Amino acid sequence: MLGLIVFAAQANGLEFPTKPIRIVTSEAGGGTEFAARMIAQGLTAGWGQQAIVDGRGAFLAMDFAARAAPDGYTLLVAGGSFWTGPLLRKLTYDPVRDFLPISLTNTAPSVLVVHPSLPVKSAKELIALAKARPGDLNYSSPSTGSAVHLAAELFKSMAGVNIVRIGYRGSGPATIALISGEVQLAFPAASGVMPHVRGGKLRALGLTSAEPSVLLPDLPTIAGSGLPGYESVVITGIYAPAKTPSALISRLNQEIVRFLRTPETKDKFFSVGAEAVGSSPEQLAAKMKSVIARMDKLIKDTGIGGE
Repeated sequence: MLGLIVFAAQANGLEFPTKPIRIVTSEAGGGTEFAARMIAQGLTAGWGQQAIVDGRGAFLAMDFAARAAPDGYTLLVAGGSFWTGPLLRKLTYDPVRDFLPISLTNTAPSVLVVHPSLPVKSAKELIALAKARPGDLNYSSPSTGSAVHLAAELFKSMAGVNIVRIGYRGSGPATIALISGEVQLAFPAASGVMPHVRGGKLRALGLTSAEPSVLLPDLPTIAGSGLPGYESVVITGIYAPAKTPSALISRLNQEIVRFLRTPETKDKFFSVGAEAVGSSPEQLAAKMKSVIARMDKLIKDTGIGGE
């Protein structure tokens, strides 16, 4: 099979890859780094040429990839902060100008969870309570501009409620604060809080995805249980530096999508609370444009960037 791939590449005047591929991403331990490792394994197995993961701080990875040669040998795997970061602060890269989309790799919904002491069992009831007690409820979140933070602010904006943000240094402390009752609600990643929901320490009210998820088929969406039109999903994609030849983008896309759609790959992503996807470059570009426009409006309307 490898011989056929190389032959086809040479026949089209494109011999690729002939050396290791570097996939830069955020530091070890998160969902984005997991996606990068999975893609690296898929490319290594599919092409017989090693793909290595280079974990850095999120924005350091993006800066490094933006400056890399557009030859297909340096790729970036990044989540939503890749798109929203420049809306919140001045950064060295532009996600649209400096990169070319290759494929959406995976998505992961967050979950609206509350402390069991809060007398609500649906998003609709939470909205009613928050309107009756403006400024009295608190939610926990890690850093400004994180998926958890933006999911909560979008909920507040669309529902027209005043719920106060309490910031924490990381997802772990934010979840601990919720379990202890220090705050009343949060919008964390499903994978991190569902064990606490099953153990009775937290109550799940709804998913942040627009449609029900195979990850949690028994949990309704927020959109369908009190706030129509609501959607805030963690989206991860893979990108190449701008000016990378379209033939390379196409080859990378074909191999990555093929790998992402195998049952084995889907199962591995499922095990960490994510859904493997695989898309065309155009589909990822359209998703980026839609999310950037929506988050730009939210950030400007709420003044998040000024925090």
